Amino acid sequence: MSKTALVVIDAQNDYFPGGRFALHRMDEAAANVAKLIARFRADKAFIAHIRHEFPDVGAPFFEAGTHGAQIHESVATQGGEPVVLKHQINSFRDTELKALLDARGIGHVVICGAMSHMCIDAGTRAASDFGYAVTVVHDACATKALEFNGITVPPELVHAAFMSALGFAYAKVVSTQDFLSQGD
Repeated sequence: MSKTALVVIDAQNDYFPGGRFALHRMDEAAANVAKLIARFRADKAFIAHIRHEFPDVGAPFFEAGTHGAQIHESVATQGGEPVVLKHQINSFRDTELKALLDARGIGHVVICGAMSHMCIDAGTRAASDFGYAVTVVHDACATKALEFNGITVPPELVHAAFMSALGFAYAKVVSTQDFLSQGD
C-alpha cells in the first residue's frame, strides 16, 4: 500500500446523529471508515483527513470554531496524520491535498466519508481528473434524502445513483469487506 492513500472526507460531528446536518446511517459509515483507518495505520500507509468549514458566521453546519465542525471521535486523527482544511465542496480545490499526495508518490486514492452526493462525488471526480486511480468504499460513505422538483429522493437511492455514476467512469466502487479482503 505504499503508493496508496486513504482520504477521509468530512467525517465531522455535524453529520452524526444530534448534529446540525445529520446524515442517513452516518454511524454505520463511520464504523467502516474506522476499519479502513485501522488497516491503513497497520500498513503504515498515508491517511489524509479532510475537514470542511464554512467561512461564514452562522453557517447552517460546519461553522468554524464549533464542535460540529470537528472530526468525529470515532475516526479521529493519530500520530501526525494531516488534516486538510477546505472551504469548498471539492477537497482538492484551494487546499494542499494534491501536494501532500504527490510529495509521497501516491498514485491510488481510497475515498470514504461524506456526503456521497457532494464532497465524495466532487473529490472522486477531481482525483480521477488529476490522474489518480480511485477506489470509493461505498458503505464507508453516507448521504441524505434530497428533493428535486417536488420529488423526495430517499437517501438509499441518492447514494446508489452517485455510486453507480462514479463506478461507471471515475472509480472502482467496493464495499469495506471487499476492500479489506483484497487489499488495494
